[in-house]
Amino acid sequence: MRLTAEHLLRAYAAGIFPMAAARDDPEIHWVDPRMRGLLPLQDFHISRSLRRAICAETYTIRTNTDFAGVVAGCADRAETWINPEIAALYADLHQRGAAHSLEVWAEGQLVGGVYGVALGAAFFGESMFSRRTDASKIALAWLTHRLMAGGFVLFDTQFITPHLQTLGGFEVGRAEYQRRLGAALKGRAVFDPPGYAPDRQSVVQRRIQTS
Repeated sequence: MRLTAEHLLRAYAAGIFPMAAARDDPEIHWVDPRMRGLLPLQDFHISRSLRRAICAETYTIRTNTDFAGVVAGCADRAETWINPEIAALYADLHQRGAAHSLEVWAEGQLVGGVYGVALGAAFFGESMFSRRTDASKIALAWLTHRLMAGGFVLFDTQFITPHLQTLGGFEVGRAEYQRRLGAALKGRAVFDPPGYAPDRQSVVQRRIQTS
């Protein structure tokens, strides 16, 4: 059976997500981890060094201007779970307004970013990449701030890594994840909140700023 964007959305609503074993593996596997990684929104941890990086005037943040470039950046590593079919499926979700990218740009180049899927008041972070120091952390700081402003209550990172732990990431068991997911799916949130006008200080201080 050929997978479609609708299959992916139903899978996320059920708490599972797709992965390939490798870039050149055509088979897609469904994953339901025993322990699930989550990232807090309001309590996203910003260290002194990350604070300095966020406040630096050396980059700009854009959203949904190069979704394909972000996916390609995430797949550009020795080992990746993003095969061509997965990339195409998320491109379809993006065209439908269900998948989004947040991008870090510097000197006209895409230097980092993160992409994921929005469903109800849940955001499912799929992958991130960095071509400059702290670019992926900067992306996550701006993304969590945007999600908080848009009314999201759940940021699913699938797994926990040491990198995510430094930002406040934590794990919950499958039953607790399903409880949180069910509550989030009943809510409504928007990736582009009306009047949302963040600046560097508001991102650092976790204050919601509107125009």
